[in-house]
Amino acid sequence: MSETIKFNLNGRPTRLTVDGERMLLWVLRTDLGLTGAKYGCGEEHCGTCTVLVDKEPVRSCQFSVKDINGKEVITIEGLAKDGNLHPLQKEFMERDALQCGFCTPGMILNAYGLLHQNPKPTRSEIISGMDNNLCRCGTYNRVVEAIQAAAGT
Repeated sequence: MSETIKFNLNGRPTRLTVDGERMLLWVLRTDLGLTGAKYGCGEEHCGTCTVLVDKEPVRSCQFSVKDINGKEVITIEGLAKDGNLHPLQKEFMERDALQCGFCTPGMILNAYGLLHQNPKPTRSEIISGMDNNLCRCGTYNRVVEAIQAAAGT
């Protein structure tokens, strides 16, 4: 059943009339053309579909669009401000913490959530906080280094 969902998307008020049971991932990708969040496993295990809802990382492949009503959603496309990359984006690039790039948006947004909760995490806390984001390229050490650099630790 269609319902009207109002939310803030990447800093802009957004209003959609959609089936509220649809997964946020498909609304973002198909209806709104924001393809940074990727379909990986479809079961919340890999993290490629991660977006921020009220600054908390969520797996959009299993998050109903009705659950964003009245909330703030940030995708990788909205993380940069005024043409300037977010420090996490800069550090991922500078430290070559990506290869194919498929998992990178989810990794960056999960790291954002981690740093929002804990601005100065230890290496162990970063590893634990990023443990549920999978990367087939195996850039994990560089990911940890990028997050440490963005946190200034």
